[in-house]
Amino acid sequence: MRPSRPIPRAASILFAAAALCAASPVRADEPLNAKVEARLAALQPRIIEWRRDFHQNPELSNREFRTSKIVAEYLKRIGLEVQTGIAKTGVVGVLRGGKPGPTIALRADMDALPVTEQTDVPFRSRATATYRNETVGVMHACGHDTHTSMLMGVAEAFAAVRTELPGTVVFVFQPAEEGAPAGEEGGASLMIKEGLLDKHRPEAVFGLHVFAGIPSGRIGYRGGPLMAASDSYRIVVKGRQTHGARPWGGIDPVVISSQIVGALQTVVSRQVDITANPAVVTVGAIKGGIRHNIVPDEVEMIGTIRTFEPAQRASIVKSIERMVTNIAEASGTTATFEIDPGSNPVVRNDPELTERVLPSLRRVVGAAEVRPVPLVTGAEDFAFFAEKVPSFFFFVGVTPRDQNMLTAPSNHSPLFYADESALPVGARAMAAVALDYLAGGTTAAGAAAKP
Repeated sequence: MRPSRPIPRAASILFAAAALCAASPVRADEPLNAKVEARLAALQPRIIEWRRDFHQNPELSNREFRTSKIVAEYLKRIGLEVQTGIAKTGVVGVLRGGKPGPTIALRADMDALPVTEQTDVPFRSRATATYRNETVGVMHACGHDTHTSMLMGVAEAFAAVRTELPGTVVFVFQPAEEGAPAGEEGGASLMIKEGLLDKHRPEAVFGLHVFAGIPSGRIGYRGGPLMAASDSYRIVVKGRQTHGARPWGGIDPVVISSQIVGALQTVVSRQVDITANPAVVTVGAIKGGIRHNIVPDEVEMIGTIRTFEPAQRASIVKSIERMVTNIAEASGTTATFEIDPGSNPVVRNDPELTERVLPSLRRVVGAAEVRPVPLVTGAEDFAFFAEKVPSFFFFVGVTPRDQNMLTAPSNHSPLFYADESALPVGARAMAAVALDYLAGGTTAAGAAAKP
């Protein structure tokens, strides 16, 4: 599927969206859910235009200046109370309903990845930035552009019915989900640290993520643990520089690093009981040396560890540290192993909340299209919200149904493709979950759909 509409300027988007809002009145005699659905249906062309604009203008973590400006200006335009600058570039919009009810939070992330896009969509990203001292392409290779756009649509739809809305909705547009740059803080943990939850005190937080490998419009969920805890690590192997023609004159950290990489593959395959929980140890980058005939002084490796249980994580970390230290020592040198302090915990969906919202999801797409998923070794810093407040996080499939789900490019791939036909599903699902929760339970239609 290839879109054909041109990308508008940001100002044109805001103006056109406001005009659309004014041109789409809601009927007073309609049920609240129906009014919101009608408004979202009218907003779908605008949501897609926002998405394409954000996709063509991606920004890395803690650098979402343009994105957050567009979001904040739009939320102000539709009458929300707006706070900017939280966690550096985050935006929070508060909508107070005209009727009493609970406070909930809806979250979308805004940042992109250091990936050079290889898709052929007309709104492909050609942006570049500096990442780890290198010039890199920048791409919304994980779909955060769709998350931001859908939540903007939900905010406008709710604003249109604010007098009938029971309770308060806090719209959280979060930066740096993919991790803050080295030496910086960011993301959900920083938003919490700066008082987001203390200030608004939501009794539930909801979020979604578009997901490759699930057919477009299908919803995936899991109660309890859903996504893995993630740790970033750094290994530095010390060597002694020498001429490449005389390797015996120094200590070669490249060879030692290759031995470490090979040994790390045995941590999960031979030292972890993967029948209990899955685990992953990955080396993501190796850097060392600058010339073909020079043995360098050191080699740096960075990577990730994914686990679902604290004792399992501790065992893996201990095994890696032992391997790194002993392999280096056996080669006559030293190596260091460090865990980044900014680790993500496991994303855990509150089991009771999960059961409560399933009828809402089934009402949107039908019971057959709401399916449980296995544990996901991807990670999400939504986990920090879920540690503090009962939360529910779910997936919306974005792989066209005529594609092979097993071979479709994954999230974080330069070929990642989000089928825009899934955006209405995501927006409607988030709206339904929120409205039903605010109303104090699920609708009769939703309850009837529950097996």
